[in-house]
Amino acid sequence: MMGQMTLAGLLRRHKFTQGLNDSQVASLAGLVTEVAFDENETILIDGQRSHAFYLVIQGSVSVELRTPRYAVCVEAVTAESAFGWSSLLDHQDTTFQVRAREHTLALRLDGPKLRALCRQDPALGVEILERALYLVAGRVRATEIRFAEMCGVKV
Repeated sequence: MMGQMTLAGLLRRHKFTQGLNDSQVASLAGLVTEVAFDENETILIDGQRSHAFYLVIQGSVSVELRTPRYAVCVEAVTAESAFGWSSLLDHQDTTFQVRAREHTLALRLDGPKLRALCRQDPALGVEILERALYLVAGRVRATEIRFAEMCGVKV
C-alpha cells in the first residue's frame, strides 16, 4: 500500500515520531498496521471507545463535533499529523467524530499496546505523551476558534 518504504521508515519520517531513536522507532513499528480510508468513511465515532492512534501519511480527515442533525468540522488533519489521542488513555471515550475527507492512508497504532509500551519504556512514554499533549492542545484551540466563529466573535 505505501510502496517499498518499510513501516519503520514511514515512522521515522512522520512528523509525530521524528527525533525518536532507532530503538524507539523499532518498538513502535511492531505495533503498526497500514490502513486506508475511503472518502467520507467514518473512522472514529464520538462517544465510543477509541482503540487506535493514527498517523496520517497521505490524504486528510475531518475532526468533527457531531449532533443528531449535523456535524461541524473543528479541524482538518492532514498528512504528517495524527489523531486518536483518546486511545492513549484508559477508559476514555472519543471526544470527536473523525471522517475521511478524501482517500486517506495512515499508520494505525494499537492503543492498548501503545499504552503498555509507554509504561514499559518510560523515556518513549514521555515522548509519546508530550507529543500527544500538543495534539490535544491544538484540538482545544481549533474548537475555541470554531466556537468563536459560530458566536460571531472575530478571531
